[in-house]
Amino acid sequence: MLLGLLLLSGCGYQGSYRYECQDPANWGATECTPPECKATGQCTSDLIGFDPETQDGPIKGGTNE
Repeated sequence: MLLGLLLLSGCGYQGSYRYECQDPANWGATECTPPECKATGQCTSDLIGFDPETQDGPIKGGTNE
């Protein structure tokens, strides 16, 4: 059991984001803002669940409530 835990400990968080547009440093980048991001499906608002430009908070049910 201890061996299994040691082997799995190397599969954890690597300090990076799955998508570049999830990284707060890239939120204002051209490829992370519409209309460019719509083509690739990597808009920041779609990836993190809210639009950081408006600071309105999480989107619930696809609309800002």
